[in-house]
Amino acid sequence: MNEVANYPSLQNKVVVISGGASGIGASIVEHFLQQGSKVAFLDKEKNLGVELVKNLGNLKNTLVFKHCDVTNVKELKSNINQIREELGLISVLVNNAANDERHSIDSVTEEMWDDRMNINLKHYFFAIQSVYKDMKKLGDGKIINIGSFSWMLAQGNMPGYTTAKSAIMGLTRTIARDLGEFNIRVNSVVPGWIITERQRELWLTPEIEKEQLKSQCIKRMLLPEDISRVVLFFASDQSAGCTAQNYIVDGGIVN
Repeated sequence: MNEVANYPSLQNKVVVISGGASGIGASIVEHFLQQGSKVAFLDKEKNLGVELVKNLGNLKNTLVFKHCDVTNVKELKSNINQIREELGLISVLVNNAANDERHSIDSVTEEMWDDRMNINLKHYFFAIQSVYKDMKKLGDGKIINIGSFSWMLAQGNMPGYTTAKSAIMGLTRTIARDLGEFNIRVNSVVPGWIITERQRELWLTPEIEKEQLKSQCIKRMLLPEDISRVVLFFASDQSAGCTAQNYIVDGGIVN
């Protein structure tokens, strides 16, 4: 990993990250550990979560993994309560867990639609509901919701995903208004096409990469750390005047 800015305000802060076992989430976990934060992450992929804890053990900071299906609100809240008991009041929440599986209009059933809403939107709200009183007690809190530029591009072939992701902007702004009086800041970081291992395996080809770079102002593919660094900024006191924002990290595509 390249050198990352140091944010003293993140030292020893309790950070909760959903979907932290792989991809962008795993990068966010690692970056907060490097800041000296106490990090807990939730993920339904048990093996990946255990492996990440093993791989990041050399950072020697507090790292807790909770095997959790975030679409089960009762399970989500129970695990957040456990994290609070183990690590203390929660200062930072990163809502990241999502599923961008492609799907056609005709393939969508009522059950599938509800599932897309659950994994890409619903748990964001209930995680916020579970942690904001901690932040209120602390007199300080940061919530970062991970969005997607897919809906801004009118991208097709995944209507459930893009609909849910577009709602994150509205959720971010309304919760920022509700919680601002308690010095709790709420922002959304919006990734463009970030090349995770999953993206490499499923969709990235030389031809598609060439077309992507034509669209971007920056002529390199974006990586998970491009998102993690922005998340750190919004979680730190360096962004103390920023809330209700939708910050796009896409290499310069969305106008």
